Amino acid sequence: MEPKKNPKADLSKNSSLYFVIGLTFVLFISWRAIEYKTYDRSNYDYEALNVDEDDDEEVPITEQLKIPPPPPPPPPPAPEIIEVVEDEEEVEETIIESTETDQDDIVEVEEIEVEEFDDDIDVPFAVIEDVPIYPGCERVAKSKRRECFQERINQHIKKNFRYPEIAQEMGIQGRVYVSFVISTDGSIINVRSRGPDKNLEGEAERIIGRLPRMIPGKQRGRAVRVPFSIPITFRLQ
Repeated sequence: MEPKKNPKADLSKNSSLYFVIGLTFVLFISWRAIEYKTYDRSNYDYEALNVDEDDDEEVPITEQLKIPPPPPPPPPPAPEIIEVVEDEEEVEETIIESTETDQDDIVEVEEIEVEEFDDDIDVPFAVIEDVPIYPGCERVAKSKRRECFQERINQHIKKNFRYPEIAQEMGIQGRVYVSFVISTDGSIINVRSRGPDKNLEGEAERIIGRLPRMIPGKQRGRAVRVPFSIPITFRLQ
C-alpha cells in the first residue's frame, strides 16, 4: 500500500528549529520586559527663565557716614600778671681788625731748606729715563742702551744655563718667569720666580743671582730701584 501522507509535508521534520526560534523570541520579550523602566516626567517640565527681571534688580544705595574730627584741645590759659624784665646786660662790640698791612710792618721771611728724603723709589724699566747700564754697554748711545741691556741679559742666561738633572729624569719642562730688582747701588736683589716645578725655579734664580753689578738706573738725575722681569724657557729636546 502507498502511504497517504506526503513526505514533504512532514511537520516534525523542522520542529527543533521552530522550537529554538520560539524560545529565542520568548527570551527576548522577557528581557525587554525586565529592562523596561519608567521615569517621573513631572521633574522635567520646562520652566521659562525671565532674564529681564534679573536685570532690573534694584541695588540699595548705601550712605557713607561721615564722622566729624574731634575738636582741637583748648589753648592754655593766659597768665594773669605779665612781668616786664628790663635788659640790663651790655653787649660787647667786636672789633674786626683790618688784614691789610703797611709796608713798614712787612716781616722778612727766611728761606726754608727742604730736605730730600732718601726713600727708595721703584721705577719700571719701560718708563725710566736712564736705564741701568749692563757692564759693556757704557759706550753705547743712550737711545740703544735698552736693547744692549736685554741682549746682555740673554747672553748671560745662555752662558750660565744648566738643565736640572732631576727635571730631565722626570721629563719636566716649561717656562719660568723671573723677576728681580736692580737696586740703587747696581746690585741684584729680591729675586723671585714662578714656574711649573721647584727645580726649574731654583735654576732660574741661580742664573739671575749671578748677574754682575750694574750702573743703577736714574730718574731725574737720581738713582732709583728698577724692577725687571724675564721668562726663561726649559725645553727637553
